Amino acid sequence: MDTERPGALVLGGGLAGLSAAWALARAGRSAWVLERDAGVGGLARTAVRGAFRFDLGGHRFHTPDGAIEALVRRLLGPELLTVPRRSQILLGARYVDYPLRPLNALAGVGARATCAMLADYVLERLRARLSAPPMVSLEDWVVSRFGRATFDLYFKGYTEKIWGLDAQRISMEWVAQRIQGLSLGVALKRALLGSRAPHVATLAEEFLYPPPGIGRIAERLGEEIEPAGRVLTATAVEAVEHDGSRVRGVTARAAGQDHAFEAAELVSTIPLTALVRMLRPRPPAEVLEAAARLRYRDLVIVAVMVDRPRVTDQTWIYVPDRRVPFSRIHEPTNWSAQMAPPGQTLLVTEHFCFRGDDAWRAPDERLAEVTIAHLARLGLLGRREVLDSAVVRVPRAYPLFEVGYEGQRRLIRAYLGRFRNLHLAGRAGAFAYMNMDQAIASGLGAAADILSREAPGNGAAGAEPILAGLTPSEARG
Repeated sequence: MDTERPGALVLGGGLAGLSAAWALARAGRSAWVLERDAGVGGLARTAVRGAFRFDLGGHRFHTPDGAIEALVRRLLGPELLTVPRRSQILLGARYVDYPLRPLNALAGVGARATCAMLADYVLERLRARLSAPPMVSLEDWVVSRFGRATFDLYFKGYTEKIWGLDAQRISMEWVAQRIQGLSLGVALKRALLGSRAPHVATLAEEFLYPPPGIGRIAERLGEEIEPAGRVLTATAVEAVEHDGSRVRGVTARAAGQDHAFEAAELVSTIPLTALVRMLRPRPPAEVLEAAARLRYRDLVIVAVMVDRPRVTDQTWIYVPDRRVPFSRIHEPTNWSAQMAPPGQTLLVTEHFCFRGDDAWRAPDERLAEVTIAHLARLGLLGRREVLDSAVVRVPRAYPLFEVGYEGQRRLIRAYLGRFRNLHLAGRAGAFAYMNMDQAIASGLGAAADILSREAPGNGAAGAEPILAGLTPSEARG
């Protein structure tokens, strides 16, 4: 078995891993990416079924970081689209705008429910002023900012359906990151004051999107890694060798053969728990036990192709009803006309599950049949309009933030911190909630750490030094 010796090795070809390798290649370093799947992008990739294209769940790109936005604009060029956001929650047979708009919410749930929501919100704000309640779970956090009635109506069913846990068992960290800065008070100010209200990222009214699908960002990063580096797809990492203080090598399998790699620096964006189990020699028992306690939520995507120009005008429809197997719907042609042939469209549904659940194990034909039946019952399509369907399974799509997970993650990361040439990045690799821009920034940060070690005293780690060379003309594409 021959041994390859790139300067740096990156495990995982999602946005974080590709960004790390891109930054190293931009600095003239050799970086190789090992990706298990046949294509790059991870969760942020675009699947193709005939003439139809769809993302693995709708992924909007927006960021407060001007340097990260400049990078994406440079990669994608002038064809990058600006798409208006329109999202609704399907409550029974009624659609309610999200983020919540008071008048629309009143029409959707009635005057009595709306008054109860407002009264609960005022009560929670008074309680917070008298004695701040403990913030541990998702339920604690949302109730304190929206009130009990709003939590029960809009948040409880949906979040429990996504994560497969009672809301009291979901850590507040997820929702605090997901809808940071948002409360019912902020939503009211936004509705009443419009542009004069404080900016909240969750309430962004438009986003950037590549015409061929969100996966184009990852594809462009991969293209720019070469020729300084390489991206090896369909290459599964099997073992990570170390001597107790440094990672020495990686064994991976591709095309039925084992391949050995040695590199001075290793960036890991693969699931944190998988990395722990791959280490040779094996970590101490308490580290392995901590990894066994951390879990990921799996995802099954079912796309249904429809012989109609358009079904909705929405970017997302949230479906909290537990009787419906999917949690969210998006229509890719509302994001870009290139996602389907002229005169046709598709609906993409997200089924959150654990491997071993019925949704994960069911045959593709059964999943498609059930999904089409529910879309028809919701009045979104007729069976005669269905042209085709596609199913994509995404293992370990999202870290599962159960209450108490921080202790397990801290123990694992303390152990991995002893390896001087190991850098963790990305949502799965760091076991942290990240939007796309944050995943890119984490990969750039790992590359900056490597480059700063090669040139001690050059200062800061993070994305800024690497992106500093992007000129305004590059930012515009």
